[in-house]
Amino acid sequence: MNRVTLSIGLLFILVIATNLPEWLADDDIVPQTETESAWQPNYQASEMLSTLFDDEGRLSHQVFASKMEHFDLLGFTLFKQPQYTIFVESQTTPWQVSAKDGTLYEDNRIQLENNVEIRNQDEQGFARTIRTDFIEINLIEKTMESDQPVKIFGQHYVINSNGFKANLTTQQYELLDHVQTIYQPQP
Repeated sequence: MNRVTLSIGLLFILVIATNLPEWLADDDIVPQTETESAWQPNYQASEMLSTLFDDEGRLSHQVFASKMEHFDLLGFTLFKQPQYTIFVESQTTPWQVSAKDGTLYEDNRIQLENNVEIRNQDEQGFARTIRTDFIEINLIEKTMESDQPVKIFGQHYVINSNGFKANLTTQQYELLDHVQTIYQPQP
């Protein structure tokens, strides 16, 4: 054997020796939540209507959506054009909530975005309509809050605020940063 053949052979053995442990090592297992399959919905529905009841069998809320996608591994459901009807035990008339987009989380909390409108079906209620671009509603506690600009319309007034909190059961409202109230009494 000449020197060139011996040098090539030693170089070949050196390459194999340095890479052999890497080639023989087990591949790391990537958890499924980090893969693209977690971003694939488990199921989809179009023109979906769902009715939910509380533990005592009373109507809690209904949801209609033009499109729904459920992501089980990520723990949420996406809605397009959601329309929620929230029933409050102490009231005879429900609240209707609509938006362009919505996300329902496993802890019964829904975040609604883009053109959110909340309508009180009670003609005698303090707030008749609430408009904002973002709101989070706790469907168990029947509370809602927003840190975005909000307009609250009543029978003879309009309230502008940067954020608010509301309890639908007690009908108590808290303005986080009151901007303006316009009162227009009618004769």
